[in-house]
Amino acid sequence: MSDPARRKQLGESDAPVEDEIQDSFKRIVDEGAQRLNRTWASVLITGTFGGLEIGSGIMAYLAVKHETGNSLLAGLAFSIGFIALLLAKSELFTEGFLVPIAAVAAREASIGKLAKLWSGTLVANLVSGWAFMWLVMRAFPEWTGTVTESAQHFVGTPISVQNVCLAVLGGSTITLMTRMQHGTESAVAKIVAAIAGGFLLSGLPLFHSILDSLLIFGALHAGAPITYLQWLGWFGYTLAFNIAGGLLLVTALRLLRSKDLIEDRRRKSPEDPDAPR
Repeated sequence: MSDPARRKQLGESDAPVEDEIQDSFKRIVDEGAQRLNRTWASVLITGTFGGLEIGSGIMAYLAVKHETGNSLLAGLAFSIGFIALLLAKSELFTEGFLVPIAAVAAREASIGKLAKLWSGTLVANLVSGWAFMWLVMRAFPEWTGTVTESAQHFVGTPISVQNVCLAVLGGSTITLMTRMQHGTESAVAKIVAAIAGGFLLSGLPLFHSILDSLLIFGALHAGAPITYLQWLGWFGYTLAFNIAGGLLLVTALRLLRSKDLIEDRRRKSPEDPDAPR
């Protein structure tokens, strides 16, 4: 008996992959299709909440960093933001690599809808994060030195091989966190994944276009010697390599592992991804 045939015999379904992968794939595609079929208003509102909730994680990060000077402890505190995102079902731009792309690959939505989700979420995350950090720095002006030091870590150095690698790892890490959360139905396991992701991204720290932009916005609000042009230069290449890391190191490999499931889902989907179901 061939290996695929034996696997089907042992599993609960006749899918050409393990049952756990099939269940995870279905959750990912179904959620991706729902997210991609949001209206513009829903995309912007969900992205706005995402920026505010990540801002709460940045607030916790600054509080711990100010009191202890320890980036690893501050990274654990930051995971509050990821837990809030998880439980509140909000949207962070860099969480949109694996799940929506899997839905597009399965022909459950169009590339145009992916562009709408990405662009709307990105803008809403940044605008709401900028506003939230204005409130934070007005509420805690004593954090000015801490937020300035943190921001300078990102915008104070020119683009380099090291910084590019940090950005690639930032994109792959948050996409891996998304993958782990969709690999289980356990709320506790999902929270553990959020804590792990927050620790790695903020504790090390890796370069992340949205999270670190909020730190830079905080420094700008506090009057640090940083300009928006400096932020934009850093943001541009960090965003590009976050996407590269998320797509190449996690999403592409995940889709390759699920290629048989994708082909099966395509056969069951209408030719027009926008057609009524």
